[in-house]
Amino acid sequence: MLESINNIKNLSSNNFILIAGPCVVESAETTIEIAEHINKITKKLKIPFIFKASYKKANRTSIKSFTGIGDELALSILYEIKKKYKIPVITDIHSVKEAEIASKYVDVLQIPAFLSRQTELLLAAANTGKVVNIKKGQFLSPNSVKHIINKIQNINKSIMITDRGSMFGYHDLIVDFRSIPIMKKNGFPVVLDVTHSLQKPNQDSGITGGDPEMISTIAKAGIAVGVDGIFLETHPNPQIAKSDGKNMLKLNKLENLLCSLIKIRKAIL
Repeated sequence: MLESINNIKNLSSNNFILIAGPCVVESAETTIEIAEHINKITKKLKIPFIFKASYKKANRTSIKSFTGIGDELALSILYEIKKKYKIPVITDIHSVKEAEIASKYVDVLQIPAFLSRQTELLLAAANTGKVVNIKKGQFLSPNSVKHIINKIQNINKSIMITDRGSMFGYHDLIVDFRSIPIMKKNGFPVVLDVTHSLQKPNQDSGITGGDPEMISTIAKAGIAVGVDGIFLETHPNPQIAKSDGKNMLKLNKLENLLCSLIKIRKAIL
């Protein structure tokens, strides 16, 4: 399935895939800076890489939260990154109409966790012919993922499933690592979203919190139990990021983390 992703490289290395980038397209300058930095690291380490950034944020706690710089502008920046660095790009979609629009700019369409049961959205994404990455809802069991897959696999078998933790009360998430082998039984690549799994949602302030100190722990555990890929958000200065800064990895820490994950990957194969 991964071979069907346009411009993906280093699959023969047998490394995990990396889906990484900022939470949202904040500006051309910052987004391109992050893409270039990750691309250099993954080339050196021979890690298959998909650049990620939301072109808009539809799921915000507060009406005051940043939602984007404009759909067409943000999508054009993602398209520029795709062409300039010859790397695949992934972005979220939230409606049937968005599936058609975004598919003209990116290689992989992502279904947000809170929309993972939306049948019309899943079918619209599948019908574009693009690879579809479905984030498992925080409210779903790993066994129920097979029903999501069954909705679209007769149309499009280019599917990835991403676990982003499960709700643990109102203000926390927890990763159940038993979910990974359960979901892998469906026969599609399983990715672990490390940074969103460390969110602390629904804060009284209206701004999502997080626990970035645990990024390395969750990522290492994910590799150890056999995930096919790691998803994480990163930024040069998470403190000033316009979305999800509280649970992002600082960009200058990425290479050391990836080197550690490669060692674990080699040890378990």
